[in-house]
Amino acid sequence: MDRETLVKISATLVDQFIAAHPEPPDHLMLDFDATDDPVHGKQEGRFFHGYYDHYCFLPLYVFCGDELLVAYLRPSKIDACKHSRAVLKLLVRRLRAAWPDVKITIRADSGFCRWRLMRWCDAHGIGYVLGLAKNVVLERQARDEIERAERQFRLTGQPQRIFGTFAYAAGTWDRRRRVIVKAEHSAQGKNPRFVVTNVPGDPQELYEEVYCQRGEAENRIKEQQLDLFADRTSCHRLVANQFRLLLSSVAYTLMQALRRTALVGTELAEAQVGTIRLKLFKVAARVVVTVRRVVFHLSSSYPYQELFEEVRARVMGRQPSAAPASG
Repeated sequence: MDRETLVKISATLVDQFIAAHPEPPDHLMLDFDATDDPVHGKQEGRFFHGYYDHYCFLPLYVFCGDELLVAYLRPSKIDACKHSRAVLKLLVRRLRAAWPDVKITIRADSGFCRWRLMRWCDAHGIGYVLGLAKNVVLERQARDEIERAERQFRLTGQPQRIFGTFAYAAGTWDRRRRVIVKAEHSAQGKNPRFVVTNVPGDPQELYEEVYCQRGEAENRIKEQQLDLFADRTSCHRLVANQFRLLLSSVAYTLMQALRRTALVGTELAEAQVGTIRLKLFKVAARVVVTVRRVVFHLSSSYPYQELFEEVRARVMGRQPSAAPASG
């Protein structure tokens, strides 16, 4: 396995995403996220990560809804945003080549709030909704909302959430940008949160309906790591472990294609990968091998046989046949 082959496999993930859309989409929301991948010994690229408190890799994932576009293995001694701008450039170039008029917005937590990434987005018509780590300057600029939330909590005894917006620039930024504040106050005290964005709209709607939805990408990462073994990166060389991560990513792409097509309208249409594997793939069978054929004898008491037959027929492009009689 070499790097050139890994690049080709990675490009295939994006190609499959594009092929899954018979009509050009109007808007794409790309979720960037990093996670820990524990190491299995003294491997190439092994470093200790203070936040996760163990030795690990730090893979970068990019999802668009339930679809996986990027799974890029990195050592953990880097900033979470490392190489994100380069990855975004490649994605935008490929997506706009397929759909010239598509609008693209990126969404991520505060680990990806870097001014060079935001400047590139501003210059190329890319929207962003990024978490922003709180500091004393932000809290001072949001003082009105924070104090109002505290007063209303004292009057009502109920948790309060007040939203506002203002212009802000950190000392390292190239210019001021729009920041949304969620001033929350409850029995546990104040808890202000901040988001920087170039997307127009109501502050509360952008925070609750756009930014907070990035948690779905975290669920998709858990699916891949827990149900498709993306954390089995136990080779010594980093390139080999990147290949292992891509194998898991291709498996996820196949599972998502199954959900998007053959499982539509069934009880497993929105099931997680682990559930699909358990109910649809892990089917006990007796295998009989003869000179002329291999026969799989499946149990007639298998509880999902009607669903199995329907999905099999859809995958084969046929109409499902009548369910076999129990016996």
